[in-house]
Amino acid sequence: MPDNNFARENGCREAVCIDAGRVYDSCSDKDCLEDLRVYFTERDQMIVDHAVSVRAKKAEVLTTYIDVEALPFNRGYYSCDLTFFFEIQVEVYAGHGVPCTVVNGIGIFEKKVILYGSEGNVRVFNSEFRDDAPDRQEMPTRNAPRCSVQVAEPIVLSARVVDACECGCCSCDCCCNCSCIPECITRRYGGNFCDDNNGKIVYVTIGIFTIVQLIRNVQMLVPVYDYCMPSKECCPTSDNPCDLFRKMCFPVEEFFPPKSEGHGCDCDGER
Repeated sequence: MPDNNFARENGCREAVCIDAGRVYDSCSDKDCLEDLRVYFTERDQMIVDHAVSVRAKKAEVLTTYIDVEALPFNRGYYSCDLTFFFEIQVEVYAGHGVPCTVVNGIGIFEKKVILYGSEGNVRVFNSEFRDDAPDRQEMPTRNAPRCSVQVAEPIVLSARVVDACECGCCSCDCCCNCSCIPECITRRYGGNFCDDNNGKIVYVTIGIFTIVQLIRNVQMLVPVYDYCMPSKECCPTSDNPCDLFRKMCFPVEEFFPPKSEGHGCDCDGER
């Protein structure tokens, strides 16, 4: 039982037991994915085949597939296999004086990390309360750790288009191809992705920042100071655009540009 006397002596209201996720291990990393191949649908691949040059506008992480497996010879440690699926927006230029065409493709990157998730192998049974009816029994689970992946918005660094006969292997150590693309993504683009090496291929270089965590649900004793009561009142907002404009500050810097602190310096440090 929680020692509430000890909690009060230390300025807490009480000590309570909660069931929450504890981060047992985590890591952060930044990866430069050099020459990541972009796969297009058959319709967009025809546009890419006539490209003279390309420019990558932006990249977005569509989804990440995670597979956690226990290491057989290192108890408590787990292998987290991550597969990132990027949506790459590419501007295709077919020649001088010809307007560019914007197409979207998919890039795939695989990554593996080893993290500590502790040990534990119990089965967990839960029920969901139903008023005036038998409680619904949920499917039993195990208290295995779960992996959480946080990804910042990718940074597009470069892009190039080459003939299939001139291309080399992808530099990002990834053995994926368009057959790895999930069906849900394929349906989103309305067609199958092209994987032949007869036309032109687009490579992009992007940078990503990731945080990977291995979390396990545990019971923890935490101090409680008080209940969380919101101090902000719910105020209705006005649909009048003039009311919104009146709340804006006067743009003084637009009329009086601020002076740069380092103005007047030359390469030799003289003013």
